[in-house]
Amino acid sequence: MRSEQTTPDHTAADGTGTDSKAARRAVTVFPVLVLVAGAAGLLTPGTFEGWTKAVPYLLGVVMFCMGLTMTPHDFKGVAKRPWAVAIGLVAHYVIMPGLGWIIAHLLDLPPQLAAGVILVGCAPSGTASNVVTFLARGDVALSVSVATVSTVLAPLVTPPLTLLLAGTYLPVDAGSMVTDILKTVLLPVIGGLVVRLVAGKLVDRVLGAMPWLSSLAVAAIVCAVVSGSAGAIKSAAATVLIAVVLHNGLGLALGYGAGKLTRLGQPASRAMAFEVGMQNSGLAASLATAHFSPLAALPAAVFSVWHNISGALVAAWMSYRSRQSERSLAAPAGAGAASTAS
Repeated sequence: MRSEQTTPDHTAADGTGTDSKAARRAVTVFPVLVLVAGAAGLLTPGTFEGWTKAVPYLLGVVMFCMGLTMTPHDFKGVAKRPWAVAIGLVAHYVIMPGLGWIIAHLLDLPPQLAAGVILVGCAPSGTASNVVTFLARGDVALSVSVATVSTVLAPLVTPPLTLLLAGTYLPVDAGSMVTDILKTVLLPVIGGLVVRLVAGKLVDRVLGAMPWLSSLAVAAIVCAVVSGSAGAIKSAAATVLIAVVLHNGLGLALGYGAGKLTRLGQPASRAMAFEVGMQNSGLAASLATAHFSPLAALPAAVFSVWHNISGALVAAWMSYRSRQSERSLAAPAGAGAASTAS
């Protein structure tokens, strides 16, 4: 999903291009913005009373912005590399839901938090996965394809997975959840895509504002979720943070491992790490608020902050390793050329 960045290409993969600067701003500013919103919701919950009703509409704004960034080329990428995209989808919808269930059991989470952690795992790819893949010098085309298809498939995959894994903790109305995802995810995405196709030139003029509009909407979602369960957060915050860090960290590692195991290559493995480990926490928060409680949405709110921070750090490390590898390969050739010239 690309609601918090423009979709860059590899022409600026050295980190010097305009797209790279915009990408770095997005992954730097967005977590701070969400953190401030969460703090506001925690410290002055009464100020945001009633905001939870707006969460589905705010998510619709995020998904509409995502649709505006899409082009038919994104879907052509799926047809060109169906095997790689299929591996990414299977890894995403197996690893993260499974990890959510395992972590909920290992930490013996109360039902509301357990359902929330599992729901985060069952969500499609995260909102900043593409830009973080770009910063990591990964396979951006594969990242975009996996994120796009995982979002489109969410109405068919997320509800039954949630029912299967979280149904032992809380009642799950999978049918109602399908309807909600169609209304708040698929329809806005399709609407944005149609607007892009019909008024492409006009959309191009305002495309730079889309990441910031999406970021503000996600921040408002986090503020609403936190304010709705401010009383319970202080006692549960440490446990939720541990669950989120484990969930995200293991997802990044296992996603990268899945790419290596299936021999997709180094750039694709980097993309897989972020497509598996970064989740659409806005959708998870919206569904948790609507179907469970604001407390169940707390893991999604924390995940929204943490996975952007961890993603940026891992991307920086991967980019550094990539540059180091390129230099080590270029050094002998350079030395040989110097020797020949002398």
